[in-house]
Amino acid sequence: MADVAPWQWDEATWRGHVGHVRAGRPLLPAWPGGARVAVALSFDSDHETIPLRDGETGPGKLSQGEYGSRVGARRILALLARRGIPATFFMPAVSALLHPDEVRRYAAEGHEVGMHGWIHERTMTLRPADERELALRSAGVLEKSTGARPVGIRTPSWDFTPATLGIIRELGLRYDSSLMADDEPYEIVADGEPTGIAEIPVEWIRDDAVYFPMDRYSALRPYASPRSVLSIWIDEFEGAYADRGLFQLTMHPHVIGHRSRMAVLAELIDHIAARQGVWFATHAQVAQHVLAHAG
Repeated sequence: MADVAPWQWDEATWRGHVGHVRAGRPLLPAWPGGARVAVALSFDSDHETIPLRDGETGPGKLSQGEYGSRVGARRILALLARRGIPATFFMPAVSALLHPDEVRRYAAEGHEVGMHGWIHERTMTLRPADERELALRSAGVLEKSTGARPVGIRTPSWDFTPATLGIIRELGLRYDSSLMADDEPYEIVADGEPTGIAEIPVEWIRDDAVYFPMDRYSALRPYASPRSVLSIWIDEFEGAYADRGLFQLTMHPHVIGHRSRMAVLAELIDHIAARQGVWFATHAQVAQHVLAHAG
């Protein structure tokens, strides 16, 4: 069917594409301790892997990634420690190899380390065998780095190929955090069959990299001020609070780690913590809870 235009597909073809990976039963039980809302903060520690993936080896581009480890991650860890909040750090294996003390610190301070590709590869361009090999290698690096086998994955750039779910199942992961079919956790269904794998859904409006990117050689410029982004995230949290649901947020040390942006992250955390009945949890803790207690 490769040479057939989508408008020429028969019904079995388009239904097959849509049904391959689908949202199944909602996973939204009561939260632990009578909490009204679950808050899962996450940070994708990409660091130098973005330019490396694209073959950009100039010191300038690499220094932007280095900032994420040298400055951003340290500020984030300090803020989380002051507030007593656990988080999930999704880390490409190459980042973990470049910054071994950092990844060990994540684990030592009680945070989760999840999979995020080998070198933040463009998964949609890979052959299934190559995607599988990089995933297995990545899991091994993170296990060796932290002493614990990762239980969850966020695919690089949230790309999800027809082979991705099979690789997740082969690795025995409990959850994915790359798909967008709901605001709340749900069980992933593969070709109509429940998988027992939880999805902790993401969304671009809850991602700092949507609002703050800058590229010198194109028209890409930050289009939102940190304070305006804060208002969006507060509204997202308040909606989750009203629904007794999940507030999930994706950030990057090299993006959120700058002073003006850390100020609004601290403000957001303080706003959330001022509400009654908030459960701050890692993505793994959320997945474990919803899989164990959802009807």
